[in-house]
Amino acid sequence: MLTQKFCLTILCFNLLNVITIAEESIYKPDGDELLQKFFVTETEKITRNCLADIHSQEDWQTKRPEHLQQLREMLGLSPLPERTALHAKVTGYTTKEGVVAERVHFQSMPGLYVTGTFFRPEKQETPLPAILYVCGHGRVKEDGVSYGNKATYQHHGAWFAQNGYVCLMIDTIQLGEIEGLHHGTYREGMWWWHNHGYTPAGVEAWNGIRAIDYLQFRPEVDGEKIGITGRSGGGAYSWWVAALDERIKVAVPVAGITSMQNHIVDGCIEGHCDCMYMVNTYAWDFPMLAAMIAPRPLLISNTDKDRIFPLDGVVDVYSKTRRIYELHNAVGNIGLNIAEGPHKDTQELRVNAFHWFNRFLKDEDPLIESKATKLFTPQELKVFDELPDDERVTSIQESFVTLADEKLPETQEELDAMQERVLEQLRNRTFRNVDLDANPHLKEIGSWRNGDSELTLMTYNSGDVYELPLYVLQADPEVESNVINLVLCDEEKWQQVSDELGFGFPECPTLKSNSEKEWAKTKLFNVLQARQDVSFVFCVPRGIGPTAWTATDKQEIHIKRRMALLGHTVDSLRIYDVYQCLRALRAFSPGKIELHTIGTTSEWGLMATILFPGIDEVVLDGIDCDFRSGPYLLQVSQFLTKAQAILIAIHRAKYFALLNEPDRQNECSKKLDAAVKQLFKEND
Repeated sequence: MLTQKFCLTILCFNLLNVITIAEESIYKPDGDELLQKFFVTETEKITRNCLADIHSQEDWQTKRPEHLQQLREMLGLSPLPERTALHAKVTGYTTKEGVVAERVHFQSMPGLYVTGTFFRPEKQETPLPAILYVCGHGRVKEDGVSYGNKATYQHHGAWFAQNGYVCLMIDTIQLGEIEGLHHGTYREGMWWWHNHGYTPAGVEAWNGIRAIDYLQFRPEVDGEKIGITGRSGGGAYSWWVAALDERIKVAVPVAGITSMQNHIVDGCIEGHCDCMYMVNTYAWDFPMLAAMIAPRPLLISNTDKDRIFPLDGVVDVYSKTRRIYELHNAVGNIGLNIAEGPHKDTQELRVNAFHWFNRFLKDEDPLIESKATKLFTPQELKVFDELPDDERVTSIQESFVTLADEKLPETQEELDAMQERVLEQLRNRTFRNVDLDANPHLKEIGSWRNGDSELTLMTYNSGDVYELPLYVLQADPEVESNVINLVLCDEEKWQQVSDELGFGFPECPTLKSNSEKEWAKTKLFNVLQARQDVSFVFCVPRGIGPTAWTATDKQEIHIKRRMALLGHTVDSLRIYDVYQCLRALRAFSPGKIELHTIGTTSEWGLMATILFPGIDEVVLDGIDCDFRSGPYLLQVSQFLTKAQAILIAIHRAKYFALLNEPDRQNECSKKLDAAVKQLFKEND
C-alpha cells in the first residue's frame, strides 16, 4: 500500500528511518550553483584519487598494465586495431641546405591515410636517432587546398635533420591534406561519439603508433632510439603515443597537458577541441597519463602565460608525476621547462627540447647554435596531387571503434546471458562514476491542499550534490492508493505540469488556484478523477525545472563536454536521477510502480528499467531504435545496441509496452518485433 493518507504513511515509515519530515524546510535550489558545486566536487574527487594508491615502485609496476588497458579503452583502441600493411610510399623529395624533405604517406589502417614529411640529412653514413614530430593545430590552406599542418611546423624537422637526426613529421586528421574532424562534440553536435567511445585522440594516437612502425622500417633510423615531441595538440598526441608505446624512449610534450582543475573548474576545456581528451570512463586526472611514461626520460615543457595550459596545472601534473619517478629512483629522467610567454611556439621551448633529446638519445649536450627555420614552401611538402578516392580520414569516426554485435538473442538462455553481461558493463563502465547503491534519503518538505486534492513535495538525494524534488499528487488522500504512476519530466513536460499545478519557485509550491472550479478545468484534474486510487509522482531530474541551469547554446555544449571529461554525460546523470527516484519510491512503498514516458524521457526510462528491476508497468512512447539519437552514454554502443537494450528492458519489467508512430518503424524495430515473438513463442 502506498498510503491511505500521506501523514499516516509518513509517520509509519519514519519509524523505519526511511523518511525524515522537514516541516519548516523550503526547497530553494539554485541550478547554476548546484552545477558549479557538482563540477568542483567531482573534480576534487578525481584529483584526490589520482595516483593516491601508488606508494612504491612495485605498486606502479603491478597496476600499470591495468591502467594501460584502461587508456586503450578510453581512446577507442581496445581491442587494438590490426596492424595491416602500411602501403607506404614516397611521392617525391626536395633538398635544401643539407636537408632532404621526402613527401611520404602510409595507411595506418586501410584507407586511413597519414601524410607527412621525412626529414633526413643529405649526407648520412649510419642509422640515426629518430624523432616523431606530431603536429599541433597549425592550418596551411590556400585556394581551398590544404597543405597540412606539417607545413606550419616544418622548421622543427629541418633542425633535427641538420643536427644528426632523422625526423618524421605527420599531419593530423583535422588539418592534414585530407581534412577530417576533431570537433564532433565541440561544434558539430555529434554526441553519439560518446556512445561509440570515440575520440579523435584515439586516431591520432594510432597514427603515431603506426608512424613508429614506419620509422623502424626505414634503414636511416636507429630503431632503438626514437623520441617524440609536438606542441599544443601535438603535445597532447605526444602523451598518448608515449604512454601507449614503449618504443618511444624519450618524450618532450610541449604545451599539451594541464590538470583536471584547469579544464573543468577554470574552463580551459572551452579552448580545446575533442582531440585533446580521452573518453574518461575511468575518471583519470592528467598526472595519471603523464605517469604512464615513467621511468623513461620525460621533459614537460610550457610557457608561463599560457591561457589554455595554465602554469599552476602544468606544475601540478609535473609534481605528481615526479613522485612516480622518485619511486623508480629515476628523478633525473623527468624535467620541467617553463619559458616566458603565451601559448606560442617559442625559440626557448625549442632549444630546451633539443637539449633533452641530445642528452638522452645521443648521450651528448653540445651548445645549440643553429636556429630552426622554415626551408620549404608548402607546395614542396605536399604529398598528394589528387586525394585518394578510398580515403577514410573524413569518415573515420564512423568506423574506428569496434561496436557491439547487433545479433539479438533467440533463446531465453541467450537473453539471460546478454542481460548479465550488459548489467556488468553498465555498472563498470557507463555508470562507473556514480554510486548505484547510495541511499536516496527520501524526506518530506510539505503538503498543500486544493479541495480534496493534495500535493506533497518530497526530495531525495542523487549523488553528493543534488537533492532533487518529487511531487506527489493525489485526488483524495482519504482514498486508499496502492499504485504509483511515475511521470518523468524533461523541460517541456515540466513546463506543462508546473503550469497546471502552479509550482512556484523559489517559494514553496502551491496548487494553481484555491478555486476548485478553476482547478477542475485542468487536464490533470480529469486524470486524477479517473484514477483516484493512484498517486501521481513527478520526477524532475537535474538541470530541469527547479534545478535548471541557465546557459546559452554554446555554454550548454561545454557543460556536456565537462560532464564527459568527468566520466559522466548529462543523460547518464539524469538516468541515475530516475534510478535513485525509483529506489526512493520502492523504499517508501511496496505498491505497484507504473512508468509511462514519452520522447526524451523514454530514453531515460529505458535505461532506468534495465538498471532497476521489477517495475510493474513500463510504457515507452516515441523511442528510436538506435543509440545514435540518444541517450548519450559513455561507450554504451561498444557492448549494447538499442534493440538489445529494449529486449533487456522487456525482460526486466513485469509489463512492457513500446509505442511508436508508424512512420518511425524501421528495419531495426521489425527485427526487434520478430525477436520478441520468437522469445514469447519459446517461453510458451
